[in-house]
Amino acid sequence: MGTAMRRATLTRQTAETDITVTIDLDGTGRFANRTGVGFFDHMLDQLSRHSVIDMEIAATGDLHIDDHHTVEDTGIALGQALARALGDKRGIRRYGSCHLPMDDTLVRAALDLSGRPYLVWNLPFAAPKIGSFDTELVREFFQALSTHGGITLHVDLIHGINAHHIAEAAFKAVARALREAVEQDPRRADDVPSTKGAL
Repeated sequence: MGTAMRRATLTRQTAETDITVTIDLDGTGRFANRTGVGFFDHMLDQLSRHSVIDMEIAATGDLHIDDHHTVEDTGIALGQALARALGDKRGIRRYGSCHLPMDDTLVRAALDLSGRPYLVWNLPFAAPKIGSFDTELVREFFQALSTHGGITLHVDLIHGINAHHIAEAAFKAVARALREAVEQDPRRADDVPSTKGAL
């Protein structure tokens, strides 16, 4: 049914970061994420668990400067690994969405594995930091993931006060939408889900 091997390993090395990503779209949500950025690892663990995509990310970056390059480059590498694991996208559902509640917070994520990257981001944070983590890096991660994964992604904050809850709800909402989109559709097992015949 669809693409037989829906796994990928990708290594990205620059002067600023060295990142290896291994994913299995048909996994159980097992994760082993080590980027050196504690809050970001916690978010990546949520992304893996709630998308039910096995995810192992090992990153070393120029954290003595700040977290920016490590977070952005992880998004790039993960997006590229997703695109590789999806192959020609035959048999997938393609679209996914989720309204994710977390205490005071409600985040909506909707996405299309269209091959056409586009990010619509309406997720304001009241605080500039979560611990030592810059909240603006949440957008940077999803921008990189969208661009390099070929994903049309819309993320909207409907309610929310607590910055940690807003960030975590965003990662979980995207994860749930991604789970839906990458799943294989038993009714369209050998079809590319597009009237164009290609994505």
